[in-house]
Amino acid sequence: MKNSFWILLLLVTSVANSQESKTTSQEIEVNSLIKGTLFSPEKVSKKTKLVILIAGSGPTNRSGNSTVAGVNNSLKYLAEGLSQNGIAVFSYDKRIFAQMITKTLDEKSLSFEDFINDAKDVITFFQSQKKYSKIIIAGHSEGALIGMVAGLNTSNGYISLDGAGRCIDEVLSEQIAKQAPTMKETVDKGLATLKEGKTFENKNPMLASLFRESVQPYMISWIKYDPRVEIKKLNIPILLINGTKDIQVPTTDAELLHAANPKSELKLIENMNHIFKEIKVEEDNLKSYSNPNLPVMPELINTMTTFVKSI
Repeated sequence: MKNSFWILLLLVTSVANSQESKTTSQEIEVNSLIKGTLFSPEKVSKKTKLVILIAGSGPTNRSGNSTVAGVNNSLKYLAEGLSQNGIAVFSYDKRIFAQMITKTLDEKSLSFEDFINDAKDVITFFQSQKKYSKIIIAGHSEGALIGMVAGLNTSNGYISLDGAGRCIDEVLSEQIAKQAPTMKETVDKGLATLKEGKTFENKNPMLASLFRESVQPYMISWIKYDPRVEIKKLNIPILLINGTKDIQVPTTDAELLHAANPKSELKLIENMNHIFKEIKVEEDNLKSYSNPNLPVMPELINTMTTFVKSI
């Protein structure tokens, strides 16, 4: 799989000790394509709630690490923090990791619905165990839209972590306008074609990563979902979180989602970037994507904890 497209969007048991409580982590296999880590509080009861974490776009694993951006452990630290607060968390690898291992990955056959169905399978897996009182979906970035669709009529709560409030063509158009303004007209034309459900021959080598033949079917399947439409369908508690230092998804996207479903709760976290790290100096923003030594912001963990426990 060529990673340049994705950058535009950018049983083992262990015991972890903390000052608050002990947590355990366990490898779980949902099916042949979906494997992840279940983080559990020291004491699990019938009242324990489960948060299912869905990673963002491209080759991003259960820990929030990417073969493109590097290791930052954002989802891992978030899961550990929530479990230390008495909440179980399951974070899983996207199917592409299992497919890469078995050498069965065919980028041209991937669809956005694949990831939606995977999330539904995870929900069903844990529902069948009847172990948790409530199941809450928390999706990060692209995973926010996946969780929004998958969680309809299946989950007890929904959390958007830096989720876009616009269709992906609008997001990409904005990103291109900032990064390569001379390409915007060409990119917009290509995106418009994909939005019509049609593929096309890309003749601009500089746009090969975005519009290569093998990725166009996935783009067509993704571009038809409008987060502003999908969130209106949810009739469950909703929490929308965005950081003011997010250079990929601005806070205005969270505000769009909130406007689309006013019953939602909106939380903007000051100085938090796209991977939940505190950024005081702007030049540290991109560096944090490959710095596993930085913790996620406690305010994020506390905000999610309060929301989950209120459901």
